[in-house]
Amino acid sequence: MKNSQTITLALTGASGMPYGIRLLEMLLKEGKQVYLLYSKVAQIVAQQEMHLTLPSSAKEAEVFFNRQYHVPDGQLRVFGREEWFAPVASGSNPADSMVICPCTMGTLAAIAAGLNQKLIERAADVMLKENRQLILVPREMPFSAIHLENMLKLVRSGAVILPANPGFYHHPQTIQDMIDFVVARILDHLGIIHTLIPRWGTES
Repeated sequence: MKNSQTITLALTGASGMPYGIRLLEMLLKEGKQVYLLYSKVAQIVAQQEMHLTLPSSAKEAEVFFNRQYHVPDGQLRVFGREEWFAPVASGSNPADSMVICPCTMGTLAAIAAGLNQKLIERAADVMLKENRQLILVPREMPFSAIHLENMLKLVRSGAVILPANPGFYHHPQTIQDMIDFVVARILDHLGIIHTLIPRWGTES
């Protein structure tokens, strides 16, 4: 199955897993082809923050999310951390866009340094070298000078740094409203139409 837009979504071990899972839900709902990658620490964070058990097996994860979101076989593909024959590992078959949400400072630093020890880092490196869209969603505070220097390096290389900083002008009433604010901004950058939050200057 190949949609007009293919997006790689990577979940790493930063706090903010609800952002990544909500983004996955919305991408699948909009019929996008999704390549999903997640780190071992992301599994720990998902359990701690959401009581969500992410399967260790890529195939089990595909079955789990297909049932969770009622998507057809093939729309979602999950790859292991060292599955080097995955399409995301090569510039000959890159996704249209990649989002790392949430993104740890360690992952961000590895990408900024050009390290490719895990598939997530390699996939991000491919996006940069192929001039494809790469969005990093850090959830950290405060930022050190090292963090900021790495972010600046990545922005200069073509990446988008989109911190998980929810706004309040839409008068959020629930935690879900705050999550949706950040996810909506990611979808905006991906060029995906949504109605998650009211837009600035509109009534609804």
